[in-house]
Amino acid sequence: MARLRLTAPGAVVPVGAVLVALLVGAGVMLAAGVDPVRGYDAMVRGAIGVSSIDFSVASFTAILAMAMAFAVPARMGEYNLGGDGQLCVGGIAAAVVALHLPLPAPLLLPVCLLAAALAGAALAALSVPLATRAHVPVIISTLLLSTPAVALTSYLVRFPLAQQGSGVPQTPRLPDAAHLPSLPGTQYTNLGLLLVVLVLLVVVVLDGRTSLGYELRAVGANRSFARYGGISVPGLTLGALTTAGGIAGLAGAVVVTTQPFRFIDGALTAPGYTFAGVAAALLAGGRPALLPLTAALFTVLQVGSTGMERDIDLPRQLGQVLQAVVILVLALRTVAVAAAARRARRRVPERS
Repeated sequence: MARLRLTAPGAVVPVGAVLVALLVGAGVMLAAGVDPVRGYDAMVRGAIGVSSIDFSVASFTAILAMAMAFAVPARMGEYNLGGDGQLCVGGIAAAVVALHLPLPAPLLLPVCLLAAALAGAALAALSVPLATRAHVPVIISTLLLSTPAVALTSYLVRFPLAQQGSGVPQTPRLPDAAHLPSLPGTQYTNLGLLLVVLVLLVVVVLDGRTSLGYELRAVGANRSFARYGGISVPGLTLGALTTAGGIAGLAGAVVVTTQPFRFIDGALTAPGYTFAGVAAALLAGGRPALLPLTAALFTVLQVGSTGMERDIDLPRQLGQVLQAVVILVLALRTVAVAAAARRARRRVPERS
């Protein structure tokens, strides 16, 4: 399978992708009889208004984490599309520890977060032997493993872990010791934001200032040359995918240990954190340092579309359409670059 290259694209294509998406959105609004300026104003106010900024920051936390979960292995040319499954197994692992593991209060929350990261990492790691021994591409195996993982968490929360007497498939409320402390003046924004930002700083340093980051980029640029140079590609793949899965699992724990402090079936997948994170990572060209900017953009599209639906009666699915257009433009650019490279390789024998 041809490998996409996400290494250091210029700013023109990402900015162009956003502009194309905005133009498409404007066309949809005009077709619906809505002034695009008014529509986009409602979208922005719906994301950063006083009444919604708290929820937007919480959504930004999850999207940023899922963007990292995609960007880390993407640096070496592997694509983790199993974010939903890793997110869910992390969330359910945190809930199980909080509800059923008798631990002293000071240890409960850290162990919940650790269990979630390990669960996500373990699920992502299953793709490595499939890739190295069965030759199943990571982009396929992570996606296929995600579906049964989400289904398993759904079964657990509907039956053995379900809150008795509730009409909603959910776990009981987690004990107070397993709640992430909220930041002052907020309800949904908590220390999970600081934790994800800390992880991002570690990823940025590893990517740009260590030999490990160089090896990841070297494999992404030319796998055969990197292998010839002595880089252990299977070992690097294992490290990148377990790191990505661990970050996604941690994101699941952050969501579950935030208001309403329980695992609710579908609450981690329905908002589209994984899809928005993939789009943010693609727009950033896989560069970790740019992820906060692109994650913020997709948070506005995702959260603001709900405000747009409320204020001017435009379906909130328009936000998902805009995200899809950005990905489509970036994908078309990648296909065009790959086609140009193939044509260039075919011309070399002719010149010689």
